[in-house]
Amino acid sequence: MKFVLVAAVLAVTASAAAAEAPAGYKLVWSDEFDAGTAPDPAKWDYDVTVNKTGWYNNEAQYYSAHRAENSRIENGNLIIEARKDDLSMMADWGGQHYSSARLVTRGRAEWTYGYFDIRAKLPCGRGQWPAIWLLGTGQWPNTGEIDIMEYVGHEPTTIHGNTHSLDTVAKSAPQGGKTELADPCTAFHNYQAEWTKDSITFLLNGKVYYHRERPKNASKQVWPYDVPEYLILNTAIGGNWGGQQGIDDTVFPTKFEIDYVRVYQK
Repeated sequence: MKFVLVAAVLAVTASAAAAEAPAGYKLVWSDEFDAGTAPDPAKWDYDVTVNKTGWYNNEAQYYSAHRAENSRIENGNLIIEARKDDLSMMADWGGQHYSSARLVTRGRAEWTYGYFDIRAKLPCGRGQWPAIWLLGTGQWPNTGEIDIMEYVGHEPTTIHGNTHSLDTVAKSAPQGGKTELADPCTAFHNYQAEWTKDSITFLLNGKVYYHRERPKNASKQVWPYDVPEYLILNTAIGGNWGGQQGIDDTVFPTKFEIDYVRVYQK
């Protein structure tokens, strides 16, 4: 019994340490998902822009808006639920056989530089492609993309962090890193990024697994990460990367559970 108690205390202590922002940062924006039954419309919008024509990367999902089956607040967490269903009654339906949600802070909040800490439990199964990422307003990839966390179900213990620019797209080679995690779909973990004028760093539970320095005299094609970016939380289904080994229909519905989102700046 004493061992269990000690183990629990150590786990809480480790979790608290993982959630600490670096020295010199202060909290400027957050959502703890502790109130209401739906995402706060003052903080989140839904991106449904290309449902009719089909989502990027040959993804297979329809993104719904204000649909509790796909996005809701439950037990202090934001739930993004991906489902196998037919929403052909929707005016913007594009023939998809899966539904999900893509929540964005676009039009509500955006940041240039900061420390981003998102505590989440990921959905498992082939074809699942949850992500936590930042995107600049404007023509992609001119304004840059920072993928704090990407996970594809056919790599069940691998966490990815990537950056995209005109340069990386031209070379078909995103710059980033990856790390291993035994239980991304059964336990909550902290997915983090520190973005400064001179570097981008990805962390898992407070531990760095990728660091990229701004190249000297870098052009905007190489380093576009000096403009405001907004946050995106979503689960895509299938696609060029997420669906490389097909989609396992037996795993639906799946849940991407987000405990909190916290943004710090110097």
